[in-house]
Amino acid sequence: MALPSLDDYFPDWKEREALAEAMIPIIGRLYRKNVVSYCYGRALYNQSVIQIMKTHRYVRQVAHNELSEFESYPICEALSQLDLGPSHIDVGKLATLFMEESGNGSSITPMEFVKRECAQVIGRAVPPLEKPQDIVLYGFGRIGRLLARLLIEKTGGGHQLRLKAIVVRKGGPNDLMKRAALLRRDSVHGAFLGTLRVDEENSCLIANGNVIRVIYADRPDRIDYERHGIHNAIVIDNTGAWRDEPGMGQHLQSRGTARVLLTAPAKGTIKNIVSGVNSSMMNQNDVLLGAASCTTNAIVPVLKAVNTGFEIVHGHMETVHAYTNDQNLIDNYHKKNRRGRGAPLNMVITETGASTAVTQLLPELEGKLTGNAIRVPTPNVSLAILNLTLASDVSVAEVNDFLRNASLHSGLQRQIDYTEAADVVSSDFVGNRHACIVDGGATLAKDNRVVLYVWYDNEFGYACQVIRVVQKWAGISYPLIPQDVEEQGF
Repeated sequence: MALPSLDDYFPDWKEREALAEAMIPIIGRLYRKNVVSYCYGRALYNQSVIQIMKTHRYVRQVAHNELSEFESYPICEALSQLDLGPSHIDVGKLATLFMEESGNGSSITPMEFVKRECAQVIGRAVPPLEKPQDIVLYGFGRIGRLLARLLIEKTGGGHQLRLKAIVVRKGGPNDLMKRAALLRRDSVHGAFLGTLRVDEENSCLIANGNVIRVIYADRPDRIDYERHGIHNAIVIDNTGAWRDEPGMGQHLQSRGTARVLLTAPAKGTIKNIVSGVNSSMMNQNDVLLGAASCTTNAIVPVLKAVNTGFEIVHGHMETVHAYTNDQNLIDNYHKKNRRGRGAPLNMVITETGASTAVTQLLPELEGKLTGNAIRVPTPNVSLAILNLTLASDVSVAEVNDFLRNASLHSGLQRQIDYTEAADVVSSDFVGNRHACIVDGGATLAKDNRVVLYVWYDNEFGYACQVIRVVQKWAGISYPLIPQDVEEQGF
């Protein structure tokens, strides 16, 4: 095929830019009707023109196809003319299927194709929930503020999760203004996307029209949420202060609380849920759940996929983890031996419970894994190194192709991302919404041994996983279009 002349690139870019720009209001209108648009699992709503174009570029590189705005815009335009009910629609995959069908000699039009593919949701005006689910954030630290951003972003038409309150301890004068400032600007994740107003008289934050009550309390069992118009709430405890049933159960003594989710590994008999892996274990009778750790969320999807495809005999995981708030900024006393040393200055060997947590989620790997961790002087994004021995010999290409396909088409699409870029570093993954990103360019394989390098945004990626757990627990379920998830046993 002849290459385009140099003069062709700019006009081509401007045409694709105009199409991406025209897609934005269509995607926005659909979103307000709870029709959520994706491109190979990557969200198209609340994205800029350049972000939409970069998503198309990513798909061309990873999915190895010719998808561009020229192909996706007609599909998007056709969707806008239908009376669609709440659903998750992958515009990129629909466009690819349409290209394949047209390439095989079919004369079907984009409108005819979309009508056929979306038949199950046309005219189906069934809201995601009968009434919005009240959410309370207990704590407002790193994870709490990212959860707030996500909940506000995902308000949609208002029929899903509604962040009604945050609970904190009074920090002193101007507490509310300082809380708002921390939500508005973040040194790692950037500015809050939207408008934020402080109502000091009513102790509220108004974020993109969402009224969020700020409640001051010292204990989780002495809050009357119903007094603030909050009922049957799911409380997301992101303090990590209580991890067992007696501790977490204190929340249930407050009026207006129905269920509690912990953003840390729960102890005892409380289920730990990793979205996409064991979400089916949740049921409406559960009142206490844990969301496991960020590292567990990152490694379990990959281990599940690899074990399904190749069978893991044994392995070791080493986590190179960004420093966290429980370490000291400078050398000082700490109950853990090494964590007292200055976090921005040292690599710190420490323990991790992730290898034990893996076997709780994947019992088939019982006794097969060991693990350790190193804290390093970066503020966010971590790396798991999985050194695995498999039941049979494999090649780098074989393993990479399997995981690339899992990231595009499997039931773990939202959890596993994939890249083969040769120059990526940790900061490139800040804000990635997947539980993990397999670095295919770094994969090593010899005989039956393979080493996988798996990045993860231990703050934002984990927060996205927590929200996925809450959505499923609340009963939010969308028809998926197209339904192309391959049966790979995971």
